[in-house]
Amino acid sequence: MFKLLEKINTKVQPFSVRTASKIWADEHTSEKMLAFHFNDTINAASRSTAFMNRSVSWIATHFNLGKDSKVIDFGCGPGLYTTRLAKFGANVTGIDFSKYSLDYAKKLAKEENVSVQYLCEDYLQADIKGKYDLIIMIMCDYCALAPQERKQLLTKFHSILNKNGAILLDVCSWEGYKKISTQSSYEKNMLDGFWSKDPYYAFLNIDTYDKEKISLDKYTIIKKDTVDTVYYWVQYFNQEMLSKELSQSNFKIDEYYSDVSGSPWNEDSDEFAVVIRKGS
Repeated sequence: MFKLLEKINTKVQPFSVRTASKIWADEHTSEKMLAFHFNDTINAASRSTAFMNRSVSWIATHFNLGKDSKVIDFGCGPGLYTTRLAKFGANVTGIDFSKYSLDYAKKLAKEENVSVQYLCEDYLQADIKGKYDLIIMIMCDYCALAPQERKQLLTKFHSILNKNGAILLDVCSWEGYKKISTQSSYEKNMLDGFWSKDPYYAFLNIDTYDKEKISLDKYTIIKKDTVDTVYYWVQYFNQEMLSKELSQSNFKIDEYYSDVSGSPWNEDSDEFAVVIRKGS
Protein backbone atom coordinates (compact mmCIF):
# COMPACT_ATOMS: atom_id res chain seq x y z
CA MET A 1 0.00 0.00 0.00
CA PHE A 2 2.84 2.39 0.85
CA LYS A 3 4.43 1.83 -2.59
CA LEU A 4 1.10 2.55 -4.28
CA LEU A 5 0.65 5.77 -2.31
CA GLU A 6 4.20 6.81 -3.22
CA LYS A 7 3.44 6.21 -6.90
CA ILE A 8 0.17 8.11 -6.69
CA ASN A 9 1.91 11.16 -5.24
CA THR A 10 5.04 11.12 -7.42
CA LYS A 11 5.23 13.96 -9.96
CA VAL A 12 6.01 12.71 -13.48
CA GLN A 13 7.76 14.50 -16.34
CA PRO A 14 5.55 16.59 -18.66
CA PHE A 15 3.68 14.50 -21.25
CA SER A 16 5.75 11.43 -20.29
CA VAL A 17 2.61 9.27 -20.03
CA ARG A 18 -0.37 9.39 -22.41
CA THR A 19 -3.71 7.71 -21.66
CA ALA A 20 -6.27 9.38 -23.95
CA SER A 21 -7.82 6.09 -25.03
CA LYS A 22 -8.88 5.33 -21.45
CA ILE A 23 -11.24 8.30 -21.62
CA TRP A 24 -12.41 8.38 -25.22
CA ALA A 25 -12.33 4.73 -26.29
CA ASP A 26 -13.82 3.13 -23.17
CA GLU A 27 -17.56 2.43 -23.42
CA HIS A 28 -18.45 3.49 -19.88
CA THR A 29 -16.47 6.75 -19.80
CA SER A 30 -17.53 7.56 -23.36
CA GLU A 31 -21.17 7.36 -22.32
CA LYS A 32 -20.45 9.59 -19.33
CA MET A 33 -18.62 12.08 -21.55
CA LEU A 34 -21.55 12.10 -23.94
CA ALA A 35 -23.79 13.14 -21.05
CA PHE A 36 -21.35 15.95 -20.22
CA HIS A 37 -21.60 17.22 -23.82
CA PHE A 38 -25.29 17.93 -23.29
CA ASN A 39 -25.08 19.37 -19.79
CA ASP A 40 -25.38 23.15 -20.11
CA THR A 41 -24.53 23.65 -16.43
CA ILE A 42 -20.89 22.55 -16.77
CA ASN A 43 -18.07 23.40 -19.18
CA ALA A 44 -16.50 19.93 -19.28
CA ALA A 45 -16.91 18.41 -22.74
CA SER A 46 -18.79 21.08 -24.69
CA ARG A 47 -19.73 24.67 -24.13
CA SER A 48 -23.29 25.79 -23.60
CA THR A 49 -25.89 25.53 -26.35
CA ALA A 50 -26.17 29.32 -26.49
CA PHE A 51 -22.41 29.70 -26.92
CA MET A 52 -22.25 27.04 -29.65
CA ASN A 53 -25.09 28.68 -31.58
CA ARG A 54 -23.34 32.04 -31.35
CA SER A 55 -19.99 30.47 -32.25
CA VAL A 56 -21.25 28.62 -35.32
CA SER A 57 -23.10 31.68 -36.56
CA TRP A 58 -19.91 33.73 -36.27
CA ILE A 59 -17.80 31.01 -37.95
CA ALA A 60 -20.21 30.68 -40.87
CA THR A 61 -20.28 34.45 -41.41
CA HIS A 62 -16.62 35.19 -40.74
CA PHE A 63 -15.35 32.47 -43.07
CA ASN A 64 -18.14 32.97 -45.61
CA LEU A 65 -19.23 29.34 -45.54
CA GLY A 66 -21.52 28.07 -48.27
CA LYS A 67 -22.19 25.11 -50.50
CA ASP A 68 -18.70 25.17 -52.01
CA SER A 69 -16.91 25.34 -48.64
CA LYS A 70 -15.09 22.29 -47.32
CA VAL A 71 -14.78 22.17 -43.53
CA ILE A 72 -13.21 19.57 -41.24
CA ASP A 73 -13.63 19.41 -37.46
CA PHE A 74 -10.78 17.68 -35.59
CA GLY A 75 -12.07 16.05 -32.41
CA CYS A 76 -15.68 16.59 -33.46
CA GLY A 77 -17.20 14.51 -30.64
CA PRO A 78 -20.98 14.00 -30.99
CA GLY A 79 -21.27 16.40 -33.92
CA LEU A 80 -22.48 19.52 -32.15
CA TYR A 81 -20.45 21.82 -34.40
CA THR A 82 -20.45 19.71 -37.55
CA THR A 83 -24.24 19.39 -37.62
CA ARG A 84 -24.71 23.12 -37.14
CA LEU A 85 -22.12 24.02 -39.78
CA ALA A 86 -23.71 21.64 -42.28
CA LYS A 87 -26.95 23.61 -41.97
CA PHE A 88 -25.14 26.51 -43.63
CA GLY A 89 -24.65 24.31 -46.68
CA ALA A 90 -20.95 23.61 -46.14
CA ASN A 91 -19.42 20.26 -47.06
CA VAL A 92 -18.48 19.10 -43.55
CA THR A 93 -16.28 16.28 -42.27
CA GLY A 94 -15.80 15.33 -38.63
CA ILE A 95 -13.02 13.14 -37.26
CA ASP A 96 -12.88 11.57 -33.79
CA PHE A 97 -11.68 8.26 -32.38
CA SER A 98 -14.65 7.77 -30.05
CA LYS A 99 -17.05 5.38 -31.77
CA TYR A 100 -19.69 6.20 -29.18
CA SER A 101 -19.57 9.93 -29.88
CA LEU A 102 -19.67 9.39 -33.64
CA ASP A 103 -22.64 7.02 -33.37
CA TYR A 104 -24.53 9.89 -31.77
CA ALA A 105 -23.20 12.39 -34.34
CA LYS A 106 -24.48 10.27 -37.21
CA LYS A 107 -27.86 9.92 -35.55
CA LEU A 108 -28.02 13.68 -34.97
CA ALA A 109 -27.16 14.47 -38.59
CA LYS A 110 -29.94 12.15 -39.76
CA GLU A 111 -32.45 13.75 -37.39
CA GLU A 112 -31.46 17.24 -38.56
CA ASN A 113 -31.55 16.13 -42.21
CA VAL A 114 -28.00 17.24 -43.01
CA SER A 115 -25.12 15.41 -44.66
CA VAL A 116 -21.87 15.08 -42.69
CA GLN A 117 -19.00 12.70 -43.36
CA TYR A 118 -17.53 11.12 -40.24
CA LEU A 119 -14.16 9.42 -39.81
CA CYS A 120 -13.68 7.19 -36.76
CA GLU A 121 -9.90 7.49 -36.49
CA ASP A 122 -7.09 8.91 -34.42
CA TYR A 123 -6.53 12.20 -36.22
CA LEU A 124 -2.79 12.07 -35.54
CA GLN A 125 -2.52 8.83 -37.50
CA ALA A 126 -5.31 9.23 -40.06
CA ASP A 127 -4.51 9.58 -43.76
CA ILE A 128 -6.93 12.38 -44.59
CA LYS A 129 -7.64 12.92 -48.26
CA GLY A 130 -8.49 16.13 -50.06
CA LYS A 131 -8.08 19.82 -49.30
CA TYR A 132 -10.14 21.96 -46.92
CA ASP A 133 -11.06 25.63 -46.77
CA LEU A 134 -11.50 25.63 -43.00
CA ILE A 135 -10.06 23.42 -40.25
CA ILE A 136 -11.49 23.80 -36.76
CA MET A 137 -10.29 22.38 -33.44
CA ILE A 138 -12.54 23.45 -30.56
CA MET A 139 -12.54 23.16 -26.73
CA CYS A 140 -8.76 23.68 -26.45
CA ASP A 141 -8.08 20.14 -27.72
CA TYR A 142 -4.76 21.39 -29.10
CA CYS A 143 -3.58 21.92 -25.51
CA ALA A 144 -3.99 18.25 -24.60
CA LEU A 145 -1.33 17.21 -27.12
CA ALA A 146 2.36 16.75 -26.38
CA PRO A 147 4.79 19.03 -28.28
CA GLN A 148 5.73 16.33 -30.80
CA GLU A 149 2.05 15.53 -31.34
CA ARG A 150 1.24 19.18 -31.98
CA LYS A 151 4.04 19.35 -34.53
CA GLN A 152 2.72 16.20 -36.21
CA LEU A 153 -0.77 17.67 -36.28
CA LEU A 154 0.39 20.98 -37.77
CA THR A 155 2.20 19.08 -40.53
CA LYS A 156 -1.09 17.35 -41.32
CA PHE A 157 -2.96 20.65 -41.24
CA HIS A 158 -0.49 22.16 -43.69
CA SER A 159 -0.93 19.29 -46.14
CA ILE A 160 -4.75 19.40 -46.21
CA LEU A 161 -5.36 23.15 -45.99
CA ASN A 162 -6.14 25.02 -49.21
CA LYS A 163 -3.75 27.83 -50.14
CA ASN A 164 -6.18 30.52 -49.01
CA GLY A 165 -7.77 28.42 -46.29
CA ALA A 166 -7.83 29.06 -42.54
CA ILE A 167 -7.57 27.21 -39.24
CA LEU A 168 -9.61 28.16 -36.21
CA LEU A 169 -8.54 26.80 -32.85
CA ASP A 170 -8.62 27.85 -29.21
CA VAL A 171 -6.03 27.37 -26.48
CA CYS A 172 -5.71 27.81 -22.75
CA SER A 173 -3.88 31.00 -21.78
CA TRP A 174 -1.16 31.85 -19.28
CA GLU A 175 -3.82 33.81 -17.41
CA GLY A 176 -5.73 30.55 -17.02
CA TYR A 177 -2.58 28.82 -15.80
CA LYS A 178 -2.27 31.32 -12.95
CA LYS A 179 -5.56 30.00 -11.55
CA ILE A 180 -4.39 26.37 -11.36
CA SER A 181 -3.08 25.21 -7.99
CA THR A 182 -1.51 21.93 -6.93
CA GLN A 183 -3.75 19.73 -4.83
CA SER A 184 -4.57 16.17 -3.88
CA SER A 185 -7.98 14.72 -3.12
CA TYR A 186 -9.55 11.34 -2.51
CA GLU A 187 -13.14 10.19 -2.95
CA LYS A 188 -15.21 7.07 -3.37
CA ASN A 189 -16.80 6.87 -6.84
CA MET A 190 -15.30 10.26 -7.75
CA LEU A 191 -17.18 12.32 -10.36
CA ASP A 192 -20.42 10.46 -9.67
CA GLY A 193 -19.21 7.12 -10.99
CA PHE A 194 -17.55 8.54 -14.09
CA TRP A 195 -14.62 6.13 -14.11
CA SER A 196 -16.42 2.80 -13.73
CA LYS A 197 -19.83 1.20 -13.39
CA ASP A 198 -18.37 -0.81 -10.52
CA PRO A 199 -17.49 0.71 -7.11
CA TYR A 200 -14.05 2.35 -6.92
CA TYR A 201 -11.91 4.71 -4.94
CA ALA A 202 -10.12 7.51 -6.75
CA PHE A 203 -7.24 9.86 -6.07
CA LEU A 204 -6.90 13.14 -7.97
CA ASN A 205 -3.48 14.78 -8.04
CA ILE A 206 -3.20 18.16 -9.77
CA ASP A 207 0.40 19.10 -10.59
CA THR A 208 1.74 22.26 -12.22
CA TYR A 209 4.93 22.86 -14.21
CA ASP A 210 5.81 26.54 -14.05
CA LYS A 211 8.68 26.53 -16.53
CA GLU A 212 6.68 24.78 -19.27
CA LYS A 213 3.28 26.27 -18.33
CA ILE A 214 1.66 22.84 -18.14
CA SER A 215 -0.83 21.32 -15.71
CA LEU A 216 -1.67 17.68 -15.08
CA ASP A 217 -4.82 16.14 -13.63
CA LYS A 218 -3.81 12.60 -12.65
CA TYR A 219 -6.60 10.25 -11.65
CA THR A 220 -5.73 6.96 -9.95
CA ILE A 221 -8.76 4.65 -9.99
CA ILE A 222 -8.66 1.73 -7.57
CA LYS A 223 -11.19 -1.05 -8.05
CA LYS A 224 -11.46 -4.44 -6.38
CA ASP A 225 -8.93 -6.13 -8.65
CA THR A 226 -7.31 -3.34 -10.69
CA VAL A 227 -5.55 -0.01 -10.42
CA ASP A 228 -5.70 2.36 -13.41
CA THR A 229 -4.17 5.79 -13.85
CA VAL A 230 -5.43 8.45 -16.28
CA TYR A 231 -3.32 11.48 -17.17
CA TYR A 232 -4.96 14.63 -18.49
CA TRP A 233 -2.36 17.16 -19.63
CA VAL A 234 -2.96 20.81 -20.52
CA GLN A 235 -0.45 23.08 -22.24
CA TYR A 236 -1.01 26.83 -21.71
CA PHE A 237 0.04 29.48 -24.24
CA ASN A 238 0.55 33.20 -24.60
CA GLN A 239 0.57 34.97 -27.96
CA GLU A 240 4.33 34.85 -28.40
CA MET A 241 4.65 31.18 -27.49
CA LEU A 242 1.85 30.06 -29.81
CA SER A 243 3.03 32.27 -32.68
CA LYS A 244 6.55 30.85 -32.43
CA GLU A 245 5.29 27.26 -32.38
CA LEU A 246 3.08 27.83 -35.43
CA SER A 247 5.80 29.64 -37.41
CA GLN A 248 8.02 26.58 -37.08
CA SER A 249 5.41 24.73 -39.16
CA ASN A 250 5.11 27.58 -41.69
CA PHE A 251 1.91 29.05 -40.26
CA LYS A 252 1.13 32.58 -39.17
CA ILE A 253 -1.55 33.93 -36.85
CA ASP A 254 -3.88 36.21 -38.75
CA GLU A 255 -6.33 37.18 -35.99
CA TYR A 256 -6.74 36.91 -32.21
CA TYR A 257 -10.01 36.58 -30.30
CA SER A 258 -10.99 35.75 -26.74
CA ASP A 259 -12.98 32.71 -27.87
CA VAL A 260 -14.29 30.88 -30.94
CA SER A 261 -17.42 33.03 -31.10
CA GLY A 262 -15.34 35.99 -32.24
CA SER A 263 -15.35 37.88 -28.93
CA PRO A 264 -12.80 40.73 -29.02
CA TRP A 265 -9.33 39.98 -27.70
CA ASN A 266 -9.00 40.33 -23.92
CA GLU A 267 -5.58 39.71 -22.38
CA ASP A 268 -7.22 38.62 -19.10
CA SER A 269 -9.16 35.76 -20.70
CA ASP A 270 -8.48 32.20 -19.46
CA GLU A 271 -8.28 31.07 -23.07
CA PHE A 272 -8.06 32.61 -26.51
CA ALA A 273 -8.77 31.76 -30.12
CA VAL A 274 -6.71 32.32 -33.25
CA VAL A 275 -7.28 32.31 -36.98
CA ILE A 276 -4.25 30.75 -38.65
CA ARG A 277 -3.15 30.80 -42.27
CA LYS A 278 -0.24 29.41 -44.23
CA GLY A 279 2.93 31.47 -44.12
CA SER A 280 4.39 33.10 -47.19
